[in-house]
Amino acid sequence: MNGTIRVGNLFGIPFYIHPSWFLVLGLVTWSYSSGLAAQFPQLSAGLALLLGLMTALMLFASVVAHELGHSFVAIRQGIDVKSITLFIFGGLASLEKESKTPGEAFWVAIAGPLVSLLLCGIATTIGVTTAASGPLAAILGVLASVNLALALFNLIPGLPLDGGNILKAIVWKITGNPYKGVTFASRVGQIFGWVAILSGVVPLLLFGNAGNFWNLLIGFFLLQNAGNSAQFARVQEKLTGLTAEDAVTHDSPIVSANLTLREFADERVISGQNWHRFLVTDDDGQLVGAIAVDNLRTISTALWSETQVKQVMRPITESTTVQSDQPLLEVMQLLEQQKLSVLPVIRENGVLVGILEKAAIIQLLQNRTQPNPA
Repeated sequence: MNGTIRVGNLFGIPFYIHPSWFLVLGLVTWSYSSGLAAQFPQLSAGLALLLGLMTALMLFASVVAHELGHSFVAIRQGIDVKSITLFIFGGLASLEKESKTPGEAFWVAIAGPLVSLLLCGIATTIGVTTAASGPLAAILGVLASVNLALALFNLIPGLPLDGGNILKAIVWKITGNPYKGVTFASRVGQIFGWVAILSGVVPLLLFGNAGNFWNLLIGFFLLQNAGNSAQFARVQEKLTGLTAEDAVTHDSPIVSANLTLREFADERVISGQNWHRFLVTDDDGQLVGAIAVDNLRTISTALWSETQVKQVMRPITESTTVQSDQPLLEVMQLLEQQKLSVLPVIRENGVLVGILEKAAIIQLLQNRTQPNPA
């Protein structure tokens, strides 16, 4: 997953860490151990380093808890969580699909910040009720403040942050259109991205102060991801209402199982068709397998006239087909997830409709994007 390292499962959810996170963990450990050593000179260097590492790991756990908040709410809505990934800017819970209603989307989005606010409250309460002092009080204070900052930062109302998803849900509720919600929240995210970039660039240019360099990174992160969200929303909107059958390739490569290899070669291969793989149907038009042109080489040409396609074809499992009435957006996501370029499309009774190519979906999107002639 883009260079990430799988470190195990959390409550059955695959858990990944981007290598950049280890750098963050090291920097946080060094920073807080140095701060504790300066604040409490009586601490030995080893103990300060240990406490700094403990602090960093608790902050690490806070980000994980934030993402688990999103995940558990999504799971309660029947949405599978494909993974949780930690990277340099925080964490990401990758969901199988969107919530069905704006209300459900709202609760998935706000669950993470609520968990962070809860952790802030717990750390503050422990510090106050136990009258903690010394390094323990300092660590509790850091834990509370970081979780508060994590919640407030994520509540910025622009995608891809949680606040952007909350804004998306609100606009979706008002307009009845989820894609308008994504577009609006993406634009707000881009605005915050430019603000963050300017807040880093202006002090650098005017005063030579690079102290806000982190703002530059956050700004570019917001710009890129908000733009990607808006682009994907436009694709989703254009595919709305379309099914797999709408993108089936005309004159799909289909042959009868009862053809001889000689007939298959004459009618399909030698005739100039450029297909290298053909779907095979029975007398009822149902998909029963597939045959590749290369399969002909496994049979002597002297036997082609007495060997039928069904004797050479390879079976196709249901997992490699899609239903004709399946939403085209789901099919596109399936193609991306399984790294496929072609899928057979069948009807509910198993009758083959044809093949669906990724290129055909792209062409369909381009056609729907072009303005209609006057």
